Amino acid sequence: MLKYIGKRLLYMLLSLFLIITATFFLMRAAPGGPFASEKKLPPEIEANLNAYYGLDKPWYGQYFDYLTSIVKWDFGPSFKYKGQTVNDLISDGFPVSFMLGMEAIFLALAIGVLLGVIASLNHNRWPDYSAMIVAVLGISVPSFIMATVLQYFLAIKLGLFPVARWESWAHTVLPALALASTPMAFIARLTRSSMLEVLSNDYIKTAKAKGLSKPVITVKHAIRNAMLPVVSYMGPLTAGILTGSFVIEKIFGIPGLGAHFVTSITNRDYTVIMGVTVFYSILLLVSILIVDILYGLIDPRIKLTGGKKGE
Repeated sequence: MLKYIGKRLLYMLLSLFLIITATFFLMRAAPGGPFASEKKLPPEIEANLNAYYGLDKPWYGQYFDYLTSIVKWDFGPSFKYKGQTVNDLISDGFPVSFMLGMEAIFLALAIGVLLGVIASLNHNRWPDYSAMIVAVLGISVPSFIMATVLQYFLAIKLGLFPVARWESWAHTVLPALALASTPMAFIARLTRSSMLEVLSNDYIKTAKAKGLSKPVITVKHAIRNAMLPVVSYMGPLTAGILTGSFVIEKIFGIPGLGAHFVTSITNRDYTVIMGVTVFYSILLLVSILIVDILYGLIDPRIKLTGGKKGE
C-alpha cells in the first residue's frame, strides 16, 4: 500500500507540473492582456503596470517566477481585485464552494443510491421505470437549465426557497439540488445495474436459502458489493461537482470560488485563472487517490501493489 501511494504521489506531482505548464502557456497565448479594456490606458501607465507585475519579462522568466511562487504556495496578486492576492480569494471563496459541493455530493449519493436500490429490487416494475425516468431526466437536463427550472417553480411560483444569494441553509438547497441532479442520475443507473448483477450471484441465493430476511440480504450482502462502481465514480463525480459549481454559483449569486473564476476569465485576470486551476487540480488529484485507496478498503480482494489491481 505504501509503495503504491508513493508511486501515485510521484505521478500526481508530474500531472500537476504538466497542468501548471499548460495553463501558463495557454494564458500567455490568449489574445489581449490583463490590462486590455474598452478604455485604453496610456502607454506609460500600461508599461508601469506590466513592470510592477513582472509581465515585461521574457516568457521563460515569467514561467520560472511562477513555478517558484507555486512551490512557496503563493499564487500572486490579482490584476483586477485591488489589494487582494489569489490566496486571499481562495481563502474567502473556497469554504463556500466546499460547503455547496459537499451538500451536492451528499444529495447525489443518498438519492442516487436509494433510487438505484429501489429500481433493482423492483426490476421491470413501475418503481424501476419511475426511478429510471428520473435518472434519464437528470442526465439529459444540464445543471444550469435545472437551476433555472428549480428557481422558477420552487422559488418564484411556490415560494418554498429563496431565489438566490447565500445567507442561510435555505439558500443552499436549490443550488445543491441543481448541482447534484446529473451525478445523482449516473449513480442511480450505476447502482441499479450493479445491484442486479450482485443479486444474481450464488452467495445471495445461499443467503436466501438460509432464511435471511430481504432487508438483511440487501443491506449486509448486496449493497456493499454493489457500491464498488459508485466508489470508482467518486473521482469524476468530484470533478463534475467542482467544475459545475462555477456556473451554478454565478446563477444563484453565491460568493464562492467559482464566481471569482468566471469573473477572472472575462477580466483576463491571469493569476486568478491559473491559481484557481492549480488549486482545483490539486484537489482533484488528491480526491482520485483517496477514491482508489477506498476502493481497495471496501473490497479486500483488490490489492493496490505496484500500480496493479487484483493480483
